[in-house]
Amino acid sequence: MWRYLIGGAAVAALGGAGVMMIRGNAAPQPLLPAAPAARAAAAAGPAPQEEAAVPEATPATREQKRFNRYDKDRDDKVTRDEYLAARRKAFAKLDTNGDGHLSFDEWAIEATTKFAAADRDHSGAMTREEFATTAVKRKAPARAKCPPADRASPSEES
Repeated sequence: MWRYLIGGAAVAALGGAGVMMIRGNAAPQPLLPAAPAARAAAAAGPAPQEEAAVPEATPATREQKRFNRYDKDRDDKVTRDEYLAARRKAFAKLDTNGDGHLSFDEWAIEATTKFAAADRDHSGAMTREEFATTAVKRKAPARAKCPPADRASPSEES
């Protein structure tokens, strides 16, 4: 009998929670406490004379920009030669002896150079520490440069 009573109470509680979520009348609480007015004004810096105009983004999408990089003569068509131009440049860069053929050593020169630079003790094998230096360096996403926050202790704020 107690199980039914507890189960009924749980169903009622879940139903009440569902109604509250659907109505959504709860006011969101701020995540950070409000800063005192003097500190907020100092952090904001001098008041601007007039609103700075926000530059508008160009309407070109990523794919449009990519297309424009390939379309060298700007005729809105990417020809086979335009499409393969980057590949030809990369091939010519790798073909160090200029014979029109890539040997394995020519093709793997970047990896070979990277291995030689990482193998600091020139043992012909990399340790874990040496191998860790070969990891690809990823570009960090661009972030807005925010001024550093004042790190005053709670006793200084009062």
